[in-house]
Parts: sequence; structure tokens; C-alpha cells
Amino acid sequence: MKGVPLTPDPSPGPKILSVSAETAASRTPLESLLLARLEDEKAQDIILIDLAGQSSVADALIIASGRSQRHVGAMADHLLRALKDAGRGRAKVEGIPGCDWVLIDVGDVIVHLFRPEVRGFYNIEKIWSVESAHRGQVAS
Repeated sequence: MKGVPLTPDPSPGPKILSVSAETAASRTPLESLLLARLEDEKAQDIILIDLAGQSSVADALIIASGRSQRHVGAMADHLLRALKDAGRGRAKVEGIPGCDWVLIDVGDVIVHLFRPEVRGFYNIEKIWSVESAHRGQVAS
């Protein structure tokens, strides 16, 4: 409409939860389970992108890197076992045969596991407007 001022979107956009006691308290049990398991598996460059209220796809994305295809595959396998043990055994998985990029869709949370070269190529953090300055922070 002509003459109606546009108001900026009040939502700040996706954000990364950094390492702190406050953010640990605000995480869901599912996010905590996945992040703890990734840390146990020595995942690299773990980040959590909070999408709650920003996307209908999921409430959070977890992105992490493994050192090799074997490491990415092992992390995916161990996450799936932990999810099954927690009663969430119906996760959808893509990418297991090649293990360059494995996607685990648990519903509210989507986990992306990459080899570093593949993660750099696709740079999905940028898609969600996450600045590269946050890379390397472990969200725990």
C-alpha cells in the first residue's frame, strides 16, 4: 500500500548458541544429547544454529566436521545408536554410503556431518546467514 511505512522484521534471524552455562540450560534434551555425543566422537567445528521461530524445517541445525569419511561414518552411526537408545530411532538419514556429507533428520533438529573440504564447498552456514567468525566454536 502506498504511504504505509515498512517496519523492519523484529526477528534477529538465526543465531549460534555459544559455549556457556546459559545456553546449555536453554537447549532441548535432544540438542544436548546430539551435541554431547558429537563431542564424545571428537567432531570438529561443531555449531548449533537456532532456527526456532525462523523456519518451518526445524528448530535447530547442528553442523560438525569429521576428519575423514570413516570418521564421518562412525559419528553418524554412533549418533543413530544414541537416538535409538533415547527412543528416537526413526531418524531419516542420507549420505551414509559416501560419508562426505551425512544428513540426519530427527524432526526438530537436523544434523549435518561433513568432511572439511565438503563443508567448505557447500558452506551451509552461509545459507542460514551465520557468519564465518563463529566457525570453530563448540556449542556445548
